[in-house]
Amino acid sequence: MWNEHRLLILVICLVLGGGLTAAVLGVSRVAGPDAGAAAGGPVASDYVDIRDVPRVPAAAPAPGAEGSAGSMVVNCGRNEQGHYNEDNLVVSPGLTGGAHHTHAYVGNLSTNALSTDASLAAAATSCTGGDRSTYYWPVLRRPDRAGTHAHEGSAGHGNVGEIVPEASVLVEFRGNPVSKVVPMPRFLRGITGDAVAFTADSEADVRARWGCSGSPDRSTTRYPRCPAGERVTRTLVFPSCWNGIDTTGATTHRSHLRFPAANGVCPNDTFPVPELRVSLAYEIPPGLNVALDSFPEQRHSPKTDHAMFVNAMTERQMAGVVECLNKNRNCRA
Repeated sequence: MWNEHRLLILVICLVLGGGLTAAVLGVSRVAGPDAGAAAGGPVASDYVDIRDVPRVPAAAPAPGAEGSAGSMVVNCGRNEQGHYNEDNLVVSPGLTGGAHHTHAYVGNLSTNALSTDASLAAAATSCTGGDRSTYYWPVLRRPDRAGTHAHEGSAGHGNVGEIVPEASVLVEFRGNPVSKVVPMPRFLRGITGDAVAFTADSEADVRARWGCSGSPDRSTTRYPRCPAGERVTRTLVFPSCWNGIDTTGATTHRSHLRFPAANGVCPNDTFPVPELRVSLAYEIPPGLNVALDSFPEQRHSPKTDHAMFVNAMTERQMAGVVECLNKNRNCRA
């Protein structure tokens, strides 16, 4: 929770010139050759024709005899309610406008910076099965068109233009290829991707993959140019190895949840929980330049794509997810 100690850290970061981005994120990974650059971008090199992206085999290993090969789709709509704000409950709880770019949401309809576990548990949801979890990510914009509502312009932060609505949103939980999964604790918070990847010294946390609906075997960390009639896709996969203790991580908000190795094995002292993946698709005219919302110095780089969630499923709902995955079924909630 946001408290006096974290507020003091925020003030110190600002005073010492670490930048508002670093203070909000609770990290200092804004160094690098382009740190402090004025808002701009995207640039031509941020885009790639999907036909120029090499085909890659399926990344996930085949499930073993002890694995959990099931899947659970949670129908939460595609933000028909227009739930947007510049908050980030996971990274900067209690700080209204702390994201400095606009997030789109599905699931819990009340989510903002001031949300609490109790308020999330009591709120309405867009999920048809009653899941009150919150799932959110930065919006995608058309800079060639002026926005018409409050969230289509972030004064002073370089995020302007018409928001491109999601044509589809798929919220899905998957098992672990080498082990049964255990339940996520209620109000577990998670993050995937790196909001400061453009200026960071490392791309280790770059996780989002972009693609086109007609080429499921091609993915990239750049904005894809898709053939006419195909949708632009974003796939955001969350870490699924939990330390068994904490519902949030210190400083970087990542230490309690880690990614498994390529073979599916979780790091020592962590336990496999259901793997959350959020798949988004957009109707983008061929050749159109789009821009992901970002901090100004990140220049709308597609590598900065990220997403967050707070699990507000009841124990009974989460038990249903775990049973489905561990019994190798394909389910819908």
